[in-house]
Amino acid sequence: MARPRTTYTAGFKRSAVQMITEHNLSVAETARRLDVGENLLREWRKAFLARGDAAFPGPGHPAPADDELRRLRAENARLRAERDLQKKAAAYFANPPT
Repeated sequence: MARPRTTYTAGFKRSAVQMITEHNLSVAETARRLDVGENLLREWRKAFLARGDAAFPGPGHPAPADDELRRLRAENARLRAERDLQKKAAAYFANPPT
């Protein structure tokens, strides 16, 4: 039976990565001690080594790249709506109702 999905805090993730890197424990040993999956710990370690303390922003604190992606998607949706409105206006004025 699968375990229920658990949400871990940024502090918990940092301390788990510290156990691996600073205390020289293996990923398997740390996973057993903390009762988390080995692959999850490997992903946390990879993210921490790549981005440091910014690796675990938490909910409501998106990474700058995620924030820019959200902004660009909103701008894209706005531009599409403007384009569609201009198409409808051009079609209306090309054939006005009688």
